[in-house]
This record gives sequence, structure tokens and C-alpha cells, in this order.
Amino acid sequence: MQSVKKTVLHHRNKHINGYPFDLLIKTLPELANFVKPNQFGRVTIDFADPLAVKTLNKALLLHYYQLSYWDIPDNYLCPPIPGRADYIHYLADLLAQDNQNQTPIGKQVRILDIGVGANIIYPIIGCAEYGWSFVGSDINPTSIKVASLITKSNDLLKNTLQCRLQLNSEAIFENIIQPNEFYLASVCNPPFHRSEQEAHATAYTKLQKLGKVNSTKDKVILNFGGQHAELWCKGGESAFIARMITESVKYKTQCLWFTSLVSKKESLSIIKKQLKNVAVTEYKIVAMAQGQKISRFVAWTFFNPKEREMQIQRVEQRTS
Repeated sequence: MQSVKKTVLHHRNKHINGYPFDLLIKTLPELANFVKPNQFGRVTIDFADPLAVKTLNKALLLHYYQLSYWDIPDNYLCPPIPGRADYIHYLADLLAQDNQNQTPIGKQVRILDIGVGANIIYPIIGCAEYGWSFVGSDINPTSIKVASLITKSNDLLKNTLQCRLQLNSEAIFENIIQPNEFYLASVCNPPFHRSEQEAHATAYTKLQKLGKVNSTKDKVILNFGGQHAELWCKGGESAFIARMITESVKYKTQCLWFTSLVSKKESLSIIKKQLKNVAVTEYKIVAMAQGQKISRFVAWTFFNPKEREMQIQRVEQRTS
């Protein structure tokens, strides 16, 4: 099922009207070092500068999402928050469709974040906006260590996020989903490049459009950072998501909706083929947008509509 093309952020997205830099600077004064008018006279930051992007993210998280501490190591993925918030809000809408158009809220709503990263963006937004609880997995021990520190340092996350290290780099849900656990959804921002060279080529193109590089000899810095497992894997995102779909069959009774961000439209044909191969009950392609950037996530389930309603009702009846 293909959704209608979107051109703006979700209506509940706190960033739909842009960045109020004056308020953000009051929250985090150090942001002022990076804010200045661009060539058109518009106040902004240099999005090609990794430190500027990281500082903006920190200001946004402290200002909008009830955090008192957030920091990640250099060269770790620092994703644009508005687009990540859209994923969470559209996921909430997806769950509401099976719940008489009411978004399930509260700690009893458990979400699994595959590849939570050091930044733990999805748990932060999901906890702040809907009171959900999360389990976050990652194959990088440093990411789990940093994520755990952020969790312990913020009241919002202390009892709502549990970080788990994935010891098997070939596994996705195995070793993470425990017996008797049930999740209303899983989320994932998969590594979408096929190689380090492809990741740098994409970064070069972006920076070239920003006028930050003049030739292929210029050094390319990934402005949003990212480690190997965060940015690229063999076969790219389509191969990763196809593997996720295959493995989800084993856990089909323990997660209501499996989902994953899909960065490249051309990945959809492979993903849809794999969904049909494992005979999912239903799948959806949910469209999202941030300015000129069009994105989407894929969601699949092994429950029929009536079963989904019953599962959500059971979750909502539990005490938090």
C-alpha cells in the first residue's frame, strides 16, 4: 500500500515551523557560536559543520524533549531531529489505526529500537511525546555505553529505556527480544549505504550543493557523523531490511508492527518482494517529508486487524 506523497512535517512535529534560534540559544548559550545569517540573510547554522549540527541537536533535545544532559562522541551519528520525530509521530498514527484512532500512550507501550546508537533519538522522542518505554539494541559497545550514560543522566529515560548490546553482528532480533516480551512496534534506522566509498560519495554530493567542496580531492567530512555499522553494510539498506524481514518471522507473535526507515525509494521493490516471500499479513509504506527531502518507513505485521485491536487493548489494560 503506497501512501499519499507528503510535503511537510507531521502536524504534531514540534519542528514544523523551523528552529527558533533565539529560544534555543537561551536554553543552550553555546549555540550562539554557530548561529549567523546566511547569504540570503536568514539566521541559521552551517549544516556542513559537524560541531554546529551536534550543538543544534543538543539545544533541540534540551529545549523540547525534557532532557538535562545529552552528548555523543565525535564521529558518531548525529541525525536530524525533525525527520526522526516524524517517524515517531507517524508510528503513533499507525498504532492508533488499530485502536479506534486513539494513540496508545504510557510506559506499558513497549517499543524496540534496533540500532539505537549513542544518540538514542527515537527513545528520547517517544518517551517525551507519548510516554512509551523502549528497549534499544546496538552492536557497538561504545554506543551502548554512551546511551546508558544519557539514560542514567535524565529522569525522562531512567525507567523507560533499557540498552542491550547485540553480540552477534549477523543477528537483528535474536538475543535482543527475550521470551515472554511483547512490543507494539520496532523501529530502525538501517545502514543505508553499501560501502564506505558510497557513504563518502553521497556526503560529497551534499557538501558540493552547499558550496563546501570544489573538487574530488577536497576532504569530505560527514556532517551528521556516523560509524561503520551506522552508515553502511554489505548490500546496503535493502539487504539489511530484507534480512530483518526474514528474521522477524521467528518473532512474529512478539511484535505487533515491525518497521524500518527506508531512505532510498529504489529499495522498495526488493523490500516488497521479501515481504511477500514471508507471507506477512499486511504491510504499509508510510510517506514522510522534510522540505525537499522525501522519506518513508515500511511497516509489516503478522496479525490481522482484529488481532491487532485485541493486542493493543491488552497492552493498555496493563499497569505501567
